[in-house]
Amino acid sequence: MKLLWDSALGLLVVTGGLLGLTLPFGKLATAADVPAMVWAFVISLGAGGVLLCVLLARGKRVRLTAHKLRYFFVTAAVSYAVPNLLMFSAIPHLGAGYTGIMFTLSPVITLVFSILLRVRRPNMLGIVGIAVGFVGAVMVAVTRGEAGQPADLFWVVMGLLIPVSLAVGNIYRTVDWPDGTGPIELAVGSHLASAAMLLAGILLL
Repeated sequence: MKLLWDSALGLLVVTGGLLGLTLPFGKLATAADVPAMVWAFVISLGAGGVLLCVLLARGKRVRLTAHKLRYFFVTAAVSYAVPNLLMFSAIPHLGAGYTGIMFTLSPVITLVFSILLRVRRPNMLGIVGIAVGFVGAVMVAVTRGEAGQPADLFWVVMGLLIPVSLAVGNIYRTVDWPDGTGPIELAVGSHLASAAMLLAGILLL
């Protein structure tokens, strides 16, 4: 069991399961009239708070530099605040399942961006993946919603911006990762920066 927990397969199952739960919880929140920005704020604050406790329990802390602050706020915007806000705004119009399909396109779009920006060299597997992902994106765009719930083109486009934003975040984190900094510290700073940005938006609105 320990080997499974520490394995790539274990991480994949746990991460996928938690991400999958985000969508139905988001649907329940929107059904209870919780604004999308508030729900996105709760998620970022909760994740940042839990990870901060883990970091402090390990005897470490967040050391701020100009580079890290830039990383925190850029990552917060493109990887957390924008995609979560788009996701929870789109769920009432597209449904949780349809919005979840948008999420699954992010690895394909990340691969496209990484090849275009020469972060990664193209290979046959990557090209096949892009082709399959493109076909999937076309199928998603054509169906435009769940059965009995046709979606407006506007919300389909908003949904497609979710994987685009996530892909931009993936590429950015790859090229601008601060040297000598662990993933938990960066996750803490990025999630708390996202919470601060969303809180500012809540207060303004």
